[in-house]
Amino acid sequence: MEFRKSNKTDINSIMNIIGQAQAYFKEHGINQWQNNYPNTETISNDIANNNSYVFLKDNKIVATVAVSFDGEKTYNSIYEGEWISNNKFAVIHRIAVDNTYKGLGLSSQIIKNVEKLCLSKEVYSIKVDTHEENVSMQKLLKKNKFQYCGIIYLEDGSKRIAFEKILS
Repeated sequence: MEFRKSNKTDINSIMNIIGQAQAYFKEHGINQWQNNYPNTETISNDIANNNSYVFLKDNKIVATVAVSFDGEKTYNSIYEGEWISNNKFAVIHRIAVDNTYKGLGLSSQIIKNVEKLCLSKEVYSIKVDTHEENVSMQKLLKKNKFQYCGIIYLEDGSKRIAFEKILS
């Protein structure tokens, strides 16, 4: 298994995985990643900004994630709670696993790789948000020792629940 930065040639594979996740959310009535988001432009920007990563198994892209160390303005205000820390942090966005490889613990392995990446940059906090109906993501975060912190609102006003994990 390999965790590496994405490049432009990975876009079709990444979009295939994103498309599967969008279909899953739609099928389960979860209003997340709908309305043409994330799209090819989103992923291209992630790659251009060095924030896009892929997880490979047998040289096949089986999962994707965006990791940013540039802050997140929608995290400046948190409601009905508070962040654990106000230190420099990484943000996990757009984590998705190919349907064929779900249930193998790949999302947890991605988080472990993100943690290693953070430690290599001397960043000891990871923040993430998700839709309140995205129970599988919430289970993943709790399983990986993220703590619920409160509610944030995206730029379009959409409500998200926010989590943070402190690395040691």
